[in-house]
Amino acid sequence: MSSIDVEAVESVEDSLAVDAPEYVLYGGKGGVGKTTMAAATALASARDGVSTLAVSTDPAHSLSDSLETEIPAEPTRVREDVPLYAAEIDPDAMTSGPFAEGGEGGGMLGGLDALMQDEGLNPFAAGTMPGADEAAAMQLLLQYMDDERFDRVVVDTAPTGHTLRLLELPELMESLTGRLLAFRERLSGMMGSVKGLFGAGADEESLEQGMDDLRVLADRVERLRERLRDPARTDFRVVMVPEEMSVVESEHLLERLRAFEIPVGTVVVNRVMQDLADVTDMEADWFVAPDLENCEFCQRRWEVQREALSRAQDVFRGHDVKRVPLFAEEVRGERMLRVVAACLS
Repeated sequence: MSSIDVEAVESVEDSLAVDAPEYVLYGGKGGVGKTTMAAATALASARDGVSTLAVSTDPAHSLSDSLETEIPAEPTRVREDVPLYAAEIDPDAMTSGPFAEGGEGGGMLGGLDALMQDEGLNPFAAGTMPGADEAAAMQLLLQYMDDERFDRVVVDTAPTGHTLRLLELPELMESLTGRLLAFRERLSGMMGSVKGLFGAGADEESLEQGMDDLRVLADRVERLRERLRDPARTDFRVVMVPEEMSVVESEHLLERLRAFEIPVGTVVVNRVMQDLADVTDMEADWFVAPDLENCEFCQRRWEVQREALSRAQDVFRGHDVKRVPLFAEEVRGERMLRVVAACLS
């Protein structure tokens, strides 16, 4: 890190103000730099005096590496000088909550899920339940969306497919609730037979408790969906690199987000082979830019990037486009994250 002009970085950072709503979610193809963007945004937000929670829903857990500090599974303050909190979800460590095995009510549906399984009914026939990491992500978002400790939540999402399954959960819950309510009505007046089939534990009280738990969970999921759909409160930021496959996946992600009515205000293009001075006011004498005049490799890579950026015009249309250069140094630690934050401002 010695090649970085610390005074230049700090002078730019001092003038930064993070323009972002309550919820900022970074999503995109795996390996495009979502964690870096989330860490940079969260750190800059906290330095701006905003109590900020950085959450990683990516099982790879690289947020700790970006911030260069150990991050637990529960939101914990990771800086004393600024109000920065962080959490990395560990699905394997979940022992409580509506999605955990043996959690609240004995599972997501209380005693009702076991009963339906024994009955031979599949409440998820119309859709696919998310995996442990998506369920854990949703549980954490539900848990902390009303937490008064945090004025802003910055989410480093898992790769595209996992994120889409997470966003499908509200629709699945809505469908599931209707199906189970209909199933519950069919059981009315038949509890004597049900007890005989499934034992004394399958009584009216346990079934009602399971339905009550489901209604509460569905209500909380719906509230989260409403917030994620509110552009005044949420900005889902698509991160991509200037390569054809990343452009294609970003287009797919934008289409699905539009279907979910999730607002996308920003598209971040990472690792662009251009001078740092082109994207920020920072004095960048220390920045090692690609030599596009004398380096044949750099020239060829830049041509690939230019073609990808040209193909990405539909992705960019209607969005605030931020470019982050390709750095010679590894992007980790506070100094480099400040530089990235300057590019995102």
